[in-house]
Amino acid sequence: MQRVLIIDDDQTFAETAQRAFEREGFEATFECSPNSAIAKASSWQPEFVLLDLNLGESSGLSLLPKLIHILGPTAKIVILTGYSSIATAVEATRLGAHDYLCKPTKLRDILTCFTGKKSSEPEIPDQPPSVERVKWEHIQRVLQEHDGNVSATARALNMHRRTLQRILAKKPVAR
Repeated sequence: MQRVLIIDDDQTFAETAQRAFEREGFEATFECSPNSAIAKASSWQPEFVLLDLNLGESSGLSLLPKLIHILGPTAKIVILTGYSSIATAVEATRLGAHDYLCKPTKLRDILTCFTGKKSSEPEIPDQPPSVERVKWEHIQRVLQEHDGNVSATARALNMHRRTLQRILAKKPVAR
């Protein structure tokens, strides 16, 4: 039986995902903190990992290289996030993530990432992204370039730090 480790700071989501994977025939468990996730990955050795990008005070991107080191290059690690941006997707891929998905997503999309069995071709949007979405993506890219430092990002964007903090506190702009 294949194993899935779910790493998400939202315990309700993690429990729901665990039950869904178990219904699909996987052996699944979850961890809500980075330290316990590393310990579980070391002892349990899952084939698949579903990793949340935002783990409270920590980032899934900082946990990703540690997981790859522990599990090896054959483990399929999928980043799942409610705060998607091109910058974090590129960084996750560069660090070795198998795939990157935006919340909300369906279980079959996650399974497709794990198993590689595509049900259909990806949809190409009818409209280009809005100006607000392009702005959000640019801010995320500059934030990533400055290793998450809000003050340095604000200086690079020539904006006040508190203004940037207010923008970052909002949910991402829809496409």
